Amino acid sequence: MEEKYRIPEDKYQRLEEILQGYGSLAVAFSGGVDSAFLLAFAWELLPGRVLALTAEAPAFPAWEQEEAVEFCRERGIPQVRVALEWGDLAGFAENPPDRCYLCKRSIFTILKKKAEAEGFSVLADGTNGADVLDYRPGMRALAELGIVSPLKEAGLTKEDIRPWLRRRGISLWDKPSCACLASRIPYGEPITAEKLQAVDAVERFLRGRGFAQVRVRCHGAVARIEVEPAERRRFLLEEDLMELTEKAAKAAGFSFAALDLGGYRMGSLNPAEAESGAAGGRGMGPGQAAEGEETALKGCGGGL
Repeated sequence: MEEKYRIPEDKYQRLEEILQGYGSLAVAFSGGVDSAFLLAFAWELLPGRVLALTAEAPAFPAWEQEEAVEFCRERGIPQVRVALEWGDLAGFAENPPDRCYLCKRSIFTILKKKAEAEGFSVLADGTNGADVLDYRPGMRALAELGIVSPLKEAGLTKEDIRPWLRRRGISLWDKPSCACLASRIPYGEPITAEKLQAVDAVERFLRGRGFAQVRVRCHGAVARIEVEPAERRRFLLEEDLMELTEKAAKAAGFSFAALDLGGYRMGSLNPAEAESGAAGGRGMGPGQAAEGEETALKGCGGGL
């Protein structure tokens, strides 16, 4: 196994101690790598005493919610799906700079009540030990609501988590990070179902063409496409890819499709980098949206 995917047995042991201290817990599970690891690890340690809670919100990609359902079904983990409507997310549609905090607080308030109704006093999320280094305003909401983050407490990072999933043959061990669809829309621009659906449609098309990591930023009538830097050349080398991508964008409701020449880099739209410009990375223009680590149910920056 590559050195980057080391086996941190000491951290796994610490996580065991933390989870055993809870006795039982509900896990806010999105289908992302971190929450999948926490859920599977807890289920092995505390079989029958773990519940998966999956929020289904307008800005969460439907394909990831489907993967979350399949993950639980395959392992026999009980799961409760919590459907959220626009009205449940106070301030979300207006897309203010603190959108992530408002959204996180709304969602976890509902999930906490659901966990308690199901008989679970502890609700955990998948925030990991490295997330504290990124821009994640949603962490404040988690702290206010008393949500626990056992991966962060144990010091586990994504590089620590992936080998555990890999050893067990869990296919999402190398799944790329994902962020909520709202992170594709600049702050201050209203978030609508039509915009989220348009972004999702183009990203689905590009993933279907083999792009593992892709973001489609919504700039009015323009779909600005970010892919991994090494994959940018595909638009020049693969026959009809540019034409088919433009067709997909127009079918989704955009008038134009543009390739971001800088490529994708996680966190490139974080507000902290907007003013200072992170070393080695691309800055962003005023008002652009933050980019989170994972969609689901974490103290993320660009959304849940």
